[in-house]
Amino acid sequence: MTDGPGTASPDRWPTQQQLVLTGLRRGTDRPALVDDQVTWSGVELRQHVARQARALTGLGLGPGSRIGLLGANSADFAAAQLACVVAGATYSGLHQLAPADELRSSLGTLRADALIFDPATTGETVSVIAADAVALGCRLLSLGPHPDAVDLLARAAAEPAELAPVTVGDADPCSISWSGGTTGRSKGVLRSQRAIACMTMLMLAEWDWPRELRFVAVGPLSHATGSMVTAILVRGGTIYVRPRFDVDDLLETVATRRATATFLVPTMIYRLLDHPATAAADLSSLELVIYGASPISPTRLNEALHRLGPVLMQLYGQVEAPNTITALKVTDHVPDDLERLASCGRPLAGLEVALLDPDGREVAPGAVGEVCVRGPLVMDGYIDEPEATAEALRHGWLHTGDLGVADGDGYLTLVDRAKDMIVTGGFNVYPREVEDVLAADPTVAAAAVIGVPDDDWGEAVAAYVVPSPDAAVDPEALRSMVRSAKGPVHTPKQIYVVDALPVTAIGKPDKKALRAAHWPDQARGIH
Repeated sequence: MTDGPGTASPDRWPTQQQLVLTGLRRGTDRPALVDDQVTWSGVELRQHVARQARALTGLGLGPGSRIGLLGANSADFAAAQLACVVAGATYSGLHQLAPADELRSSLGTLRADALIFDPATTGETVSVIAADAVALGCRLLSLGPHPDAVDLLARAAAEPAELAPVTVGDADPCSISWSGGTTGRSKGVLRSQRAIACMTMLMLAEWDWPRELRFVAVGPLSHATGSMVTAILVRGGTIYVRPRFDVDDLLETVATRRATATFLVPTMIYRLLDHPATAAADLSSLELVIYGASPISPTRLNEALHRLGPVLMQLYGQVEAPNTITALKVTDHVPDDLERLASCGRPLAGLEVALLDPDGREVAPGAVGEVCVRGPLVMDGYIDEPEATAEALRHGWLHTGDLGVADGDGYLTLVDRAKDMIVTGGFNVYPREVEDVLAADPTVAAAAVIGVPDDDWGEAVAAYVVPSPDAAVDPEALRSMVRSAKGPVHTPKQIYVVDALPVTAIGKPDKKALRAAHWPDQARGIH
């Protein structure tokens, strides 16, 4: 017996749509999705997704359509993302804190056919760009009333509650997420139905899920947390959607809901450990804390092991190969073994992972090489970026830009980054984006942005600026300018005013020299 009629040829790789449909069709009267407003059983979730998917296809948004998703965590947001998959459309999660200009640019790059947004949390931002969105051919669909948009929920309420999936194939596009690079421009990363299905199946097969799965979603559903929803539904779990990460709220939710799992980025773990209420909180139900999205301090990870117990599991991946390149499983977390705790684990089944030199040759055992991946998990490429795609996929491998070393048991440890990128609080910041904002100020003659170790954020954004002749730099004014242009994640925690930037032999800013002053006692160039 199957979970319902398929929507792709059985001799092809499974699609993410098939897995979403499986999760929805397995829904029972048990709670599946819970937020502050609603408690949906599995049956009710299926009905909400079915209605939204029908509303989308009724608007002509199906295979070949690209849909942006913008908003805070909610049951409606999670259902909208699932509905896009059922309708066969390609979805793209956008950062809800992005300024209007960046959102406008992302929609243009995406060539979005529609933007689904939460009017309660992002309605003001969307109003600012509404005319531009229409000019771009992007329809505005709101999860509730909004003066500039079609109310998707109202339209969905009039639709039948039965699933009516549109046929897709394993090579068809499923999602577009956002990455960056040394050019400083965000790139849309196209992942096929096959790639996202591979990610979901690896989660199901390889992760240390509790038998009774009650998952607290505190990270953005538009990012890594949202990618776990399908796997949890397939396992018959319940997802408690929280609007944001807050330690007190997380502790209360775990205790009152008897939650068994959650996903945290390292910054969240640090704040959990440092919060005075954690020591007395009832976390006895918690069996799995998945963490990842940025490197974690082995010392603080060891502290977490001693305080939370053997419940931690690390994921390692990137937008181009999401979430499941390697895993450091619960049993791999050896207390007080800081060398093991610095590892990101071993490759997951069905993928090839190798450490290569710049010529595409595998490095000698114990030597440092670039982490490279191939297999069904890997992206199709960057949209409208053939040269960047060719560079990332050269030699037939995805080049992650991370440098690592493997031990004799196959455990991989990241030691540095080949790409000029900062990971702060689980979010990627590409220095060029911040440097361009700083350089636009007339008081700044030159700017260089680097990541520096930070016990809370993993890495913090720091900027070095050289004043223009006869100008006085105001660091707080520069920080405010970056915040306005790029948002809080990109805003430098520190701005250092210097007479000149160090340069390499060919005259480029020597960021290695700038970083050296901040990383003198670090065994690896990530934190």
